[in-house]
Amino acid sequence: MTVNSAVMAMAGAFVLVSVLLSIYVSQYWLAMTLFVGANMFQSAFTGFCPAASIFRRLGLKTTCDS
Repeated sequence: MTVNSAVMAMAGAFVLVSVLLSIYVSQYWLAMTLFVGANMFQSAFTGFCPAASIFRRLGLKTTCDS
């Protein structure tokens, strides 16, 4: 698994979990979805993604390393 696919998988999982929690627990969990979306949006423009940095430190390869 590459860093990019791990970031997308993590973001997707967070969105799904927050939507389920907002349905069954409290609508305030939608703030988590908002945070994930805002982070992905800023990452598209700045190139900085904290999750990607963590996955690189854990040893996942980038698409250039394949």
